[in-house]
Amino acid sequence: MATKVIEEMTRPVFDVNVLRQDFPILTEEVYGKPFTYLDSAASAQKPRQVIEAISKVYSTEYSNVHRGVHYMSQKTTDAMEEAREKIRSFVNASSIREIIFVRGATEGINLVASSWGRRNLSAGDEIILTMLEHHSNIVPWQLMAEEVGASLKVVPIDRDGVLDIDTYSNLLSDKTKFVAVTHVSNALGTILPVTELIRLAHERGAKVLVDGCQAAPHMKIDVRSLDADFYVLSGHKIYGPSGIGILYGKEKLLEAMPPYQGGEEMIDVVTFDKTTYADLPFKFEAGTPHIAGAIGMGAAVNYITAVGLENIAAHENDLLKYGTNKLKGIDSLEIVGQAPEKAAILSFNLTGVHPHDVGTILDREGIAVRTGHHCAQPVMDYFDIASTVRASLGLYNNRSDIDALVAALERVKEIFG
Repeated sequence: MATKVIEEMTRPVFDVNVLRQDFPILTEEVYGKPFTYLDSAASAQKPRQVIEAISKVYSTEYSNVHRGVHYMSQKTTDAMEEAREKIRSFVNASSIREIIFVRGATEGINLVASSWGRRNLSAGDEIILTMLEHHSNIVPWQLMAEEVGASLKVVPIDRDGVLDIDTYSNLLSDKTKFVAVTHVSNALGTILPVTELIRLAHERGAKVLVDGCQAAPHMKIDVRSLDADFYVLSGHKIYGPSGIGILYGKEKLLEAMPPYQGGEEMIDVVTFDKTTYADLPFKFEAGTPHIAGAIGMGAAVNYITAVGLENIAAHENDLLKYGTNKLKGIDSLEIVGQAPEKAAILSFNLTGVHPHDVGTILDREGIAVRTGHHCAQPVMDYFDIASTVRASLGLYNNRSDIDALVAALERVKEIFG
């Protein structure tokens, strides 16, 4: 029923109870309890529309793409390229030539660090990161800096998890060649002022990559309005399959960059004397791609576009406020990261209880949260903690999920006295 409603675009308002019917896993039980999923920042669950799109590829139209003249190859190629166009529209890129399919945001960042970095960075240059970065937007730049003799500069945050924009501005100099910044912190939920960060970097002639993994499920992305040079996101964060993502890059920059990997698909002509390369976007897509993943990601984009990013944002903001107030009412619970501009992420700790113990007890109550450093150890170091419990919300969550979390946390307190 929900599938039909979404496809016909007849639902007048956002109805979370209708939308939940699109997600088969939400009807499951864990240890005899209703399954409450509060780990969407790690990976979002998949709607039936995405599952069916992937199944259709393998059931009725699978073949390799771009190389065959037979019917199935052309049909699959068309479906994959239609997905590329959907994603181009989703981020408002100028051309499909600017949309590169990668295994995920991590590969997209590594591609830029390797290809753009080796061509443009040298000894003495500076790369600016923020303290809020996921490891995937730290380590590739460390590796490249070590290789070429560049150095990293880090923008600090305050105790609410807000970026120090004045320090960022002061760090920018003629030595700054690149800025890599998250759009939304996966550990705290802080929404960064990326438009301003990009503008200031461009005034110094630096290029900017934005990690949009945590932004894309929650807000409308417009790479042209942001003026981002590069933007990455992963399919599994936006209710699509894992193992697929996109790198957006300005066409002029991508044209000037050397290939990241060699193989089939990214070539034009190969001889033992010289190889010439395919046009964008295929220059950066060596080998057989994750065909079903790309098509599934296109279906995920269709889904959240039909639901409406504005509707999703409003719903999640309501849940965030509700959840924040509920958690603040629990004695001995501290919320880590309370920036005024936040996405739907609640990180917290209970005094005297290890986060892993909290997560284990919540699991026995059917509640899935994430515990640990969330691939953001510098953030944990700043707050002088090893880890947090993170409850992250998606479009399918409701107030009952928050109530279940609060009740289970009270159970944790009872156990630990």
